[in-house]
Amino acid sequence: MPAFDLRRSFMTLFPLYIDPGIGSMLFSVIIGLLATVFFAFQAIFINVKRLFKGGMVKTDAKSGAKNKYVIYAEDKRYYTLFKPIIEEFESHKIELLYLTSSKDDPVFDADYKYIKTEFIGEGNRAFARLNFLSADFVLATTPALDVYQWKRSKRVKHYSHIFHATTDATTYRLFGLDYFDSILLTGEYQGNDIRILEKMRGLPEKQLVTVGCSYLDEYAKKIKLLPAKDTSVFTVLVSPSWGASALLSLYGEKLLDPLASSNFKIIIRPHPQSKTSEKEMLEYIQNRYKEHKNIEWDFERENISSLSKADIMISDFSGIIFDYMFLCDKPVLYVNHDYDRRPYDADDIDHELWQFISIKKAGIELEEKDFPKIVQIINNAKGSESLSIARKNARETAWQYPGEAGKRTFNFMIETVRRHND
Repeated sequence: MPAFDLRRSFMTLFPLYIDPGIGSMLFSVIIGLLATVFFAFQAIFINVKRLFKGGMVKTDAKSGAKNKYVIYAEDKRYYTLFKPIIEEFESHKIELLYLTSSKDDPVFDADYKYIKTEFIGEGNRAFARLNFLSADFVLATTPALDVYQWKRSKRVKHYSHIFHATTDATTYRLFGLDYFDSILLTGEYQGNDIRILEKMRGLPEKQLVTVGCSYLDEYAKKIKLLPAKDTSVFTVLVSPSWGASALLSLYGEKLLDPLASSNFKIIIRPHPQSKTSEKEMLEYIQNRYKEHKNIEWDFERENISSLSKADIMISDFSGIIFDYMFLCDKPVLYVNHDYDRRPYDADDIDHELWQFISIKKAGIELEEKDFPKIVQIINNAKGSESLSIARKNARETAWQYPGEAGKRTFNFMIETVRRHND
């Protein structure tokens, strides 16, 4: 029998057009009402059991929560981020529930004894499961708790957000981090703007804990195991973000034509979302360069292979810039863009974002007029000492405690639950 889809059932009963935004709001209202009814009946049920059992009802934890520790991964690509944390729970023989919205999440192939795994579907189906969750501690990369469909469950004691990039905390959509109990930072600098927003919006201060970057820790180990780079060919990695103001959409062949005619090997790695949202654009570019033997495409889930092969990167505002600089310590060229702050928390911050300040120091800016001489610019970027120093400073700021993120996150989760249950 197919899974119950509340929104689809609602649309069947009331078959009229509903704007997507209003639809999400209605779904949130319905889920809120159902949650209220659910917990009310649950409380009645527990009291009835107490009545017939002399007031004694057994629970899994002091709090009565069904699960002490829960991780939610909205996509399989976040498994690399959560893996060091999962392995800490496994090595300490402590049970953890791992919820995922990807049927083919790599977690299902791992042989864990203490990690329970569950596929909870995507979209509203996933949020319906999360909104009724019972847990002491929930960890996720997903923002916007209590803003859209994802609502706080009355049976969850602590919600924690962990960053999946080393970039600024204010690059989430508006109010993306406002209603978490704690934020796990990759570097202390991210906390400064969070505090500004809390004061501006009259929010209580969240716990800000600098743990480092778990997925970079994992990549750093993997990159050492990869085959040695072929030094006989100079490789350029083109790895943009997605959307109308991203590199491929904005410039496409204007940038790629001079690269295609160079002696460089070119790897083009589109953002994963481009395959869904920019399918026609990608097909056009792939067809345009299908006869160029020096161009290859990378659609792999992990970017580590392409990063390790590249001698230089060309990007825009994608966070992969910092992954490359921090892991490979090699030059980056970036295309300037007009970053529209309005949909993001950054719009409430009156200073320039750290990531843009850093990339100006550690990278080389490209303008459209520079594309015809791109080969010369790339050759001049090789071996720049000033760029190397700037990369080092950025890495020390945004990726603190290298190799320790899994352990530090695990310790924080354990200590938080212990403190709540004392």
